Amino acid sequence: MNQTLLAFSLGAAGLILAATTVHSAQQCGSRDLILGQLTERYGETRRSMGLAANNGVVEVFASPASGSWTITVTLPDGLMCLVASGHSFEAVTEELPARGRKI
Repeated sequence: MNQTLLAFSLGAAGLILAATTVHSAQQCGSRDLILGQLTERYGETRRSMGLAANNGVVEVFASPASGSWTITVTLPDGLMCLVASGHSFEAVTEELPARGRKI
């Protein structure tokens, strides 16, 4: 799994959720509906997931064929919200640099 992308995703989702509660009709909906659209419309499947501080489940979906990606948060009440999306997804695996060595 892409640890760097997951860490970035969790951090970005945490900042967004801390700043504002995302409950607009355009950005949130039933998990089944949103998953269906990500799969059928964009060919995206789940690539990583983690638990946010607010007990929301943060997930990264992506399509290797089209390069599209979406970050979502599913809240404890079951509502799924879109956090970010884009293109040019690329899965990478990076090792941490040796201690004391700068990147």
